[in-house]
Amino acid sequence: MRPEDQTPHSYVLFQTAILVQYSPFIIHNYIVSISPAREAAYRILCRVESGRDFAVDLLQSPQISSLKEMDRNLVTEIVMGTLRRRGELQDWLVKLSGKKLDYFDPEIATILRLSLYQILFLERIPKSAVVNEAVELAKAARKRSATGLVNAVLRKAEPLNKSAQPETHEDSASAPGARMMGAVHSLPAWLQERWSRNFGPEAMDSLAQASLRVPPTTLRIRGGADERATIQSQLNDQGIVAQPGRYSGEALVVQSVESGNVQSSQIVREGLAIIQDEASQLVASLVAAEQGERILDLCAAPGIKAGQLAETLGSGLLIASDLSARRLSTMKKLLSRMIRANVHLHLVRLDAARSLPFGITFHRILLDAPCSGTGTLARNPEIKWRLQPKDLARLAELQVSLFKNALTALAPGGRVVYSTCSLEPEENEQVVERVLNSSKGFRLLSHSELSQEFPALSPLFNSQGYFHTRPDLHGMDGFFAAVIQRD
Repeated sequence: MRPEDQTPHSYVLFQTAILVQYSPFIIHNYIVSISPAREAAYRILCRVESGRDFAVDLLQSPQISSLKEMDRNLVTEIVMGTLRRRGELQDWLVKLSGKKLDYFDPEIATILRLSLYQILFLERIPKSAVVNEAVELAKAARKRSATGLVNAVLRKAEPLNKSAQPETHEDSASAPGARMMGAVHSLPAWLQERWSRNFGPEAMDSLAQASLRVPPTTLRIRGGADERATIQSQLNDQGIVAQPGRYSGEALVVQSVESGNVQSSQIVREGLAIIQDEASQLVASLVAAEQGERILDLCAAPGIKAGQLAETLGSGLLIASDLSARRLSTMKKLLSRMIRANVHLHLVRLDAARSLPFGITFHRILLDAPCSGTGTLARNPEIKWRLQPKDLARLAELQVSLFKNALTALAPGGRVVYSTCSLEPEENEQVVERVLNSSKGFRLLSHSELSQEFPALSPLFNSQGYFHTRPDLHGMDGFFAAVIQRD
């Protein structure tokens, strides 16, 4: 029996007080036969489409955590898959319906996208279940007049790996390049053009494919490389197969989960390992904090890198700052388990784009700046549809201000690591060049200097000394970093 067949269709009472938390419309006390997973996926996608939230945050909410594990997994699959392939799904919607996108009400468009994703890409789910519950979702959304259209569109769809495809789709699934075209269609046209120009057409195709893949879950082992083999064995005993990271001596990359869940594993619950992408680990390692130093982490939330800095520091002063009081509160809870007794931690709320208030200078500063996030599209797929070309210039101005302020707080001989999870030159090399050209007494560490200090990372430094990772090339998030030293 298929897993989906084992999930009973429960009667869900939609109440105004509950639904208003998740979706931009209200359903009044309407009882429908909809599985908890699809109902939750729909609510989350409505919230994401409104532009107010990110899917990764909503998927970790108490409402989702209370679901059965099988339902939680299905919610995640539907939500993230629908967002990653949004462009491709909209192509299918237009071709199967014969109507333009603006014909559909937002609620119906969301229902059709998440349903098409299940039919086209999740073969284990019976098509009849998807169609029937899509119709019920339309009724619950008070769009009863659209139920016939919903039913007709979805009945035409077939799994993409089948040779028989709807006549309205111009590319059969067996045709060469169909999967590649699906990936490219799931990038906005302006981003396709930009990446083709900056990296070349083949790299653009490769990055597009990477944006559709489920990114690996990576752990940072708090005991370092010495503990990694022990933790790896313990995870294996729990049904979680992981392999050492390619570059970080503290990383374990999860290959498969035969039983259990990584987030709820004993290793993670006890704080022996932290879920942290390998590229993120490498950026924090470039700070190279030494015992007894004063460290400043600007824009520190959610605190994962701050915790890594504290562990490397061992003893000394760590100031972690952020503009958001809410995120600082969350960071406090996280860091309380990670800070050693000899590290003096201070959490400070401040706007780092303005003059910094500290009366001291710091030996090391990490500025992981707010950015477009184009290196994390597989992990945060809604970025593709929210980001606009004009946002890059706005972000670059903010990054320049943050960077210049960071340099004012750096002690002689000290180091600033400027980083982003963006692939865009305007936020990366161009920001560094603008700041260094207007700041005396600072220099970019060279490829040879960094390769000597971090030999395992040598392939990730370009000829100028800039650090780059790419999802398609390195199997981790796309990060940029520059290491700046004060004379």
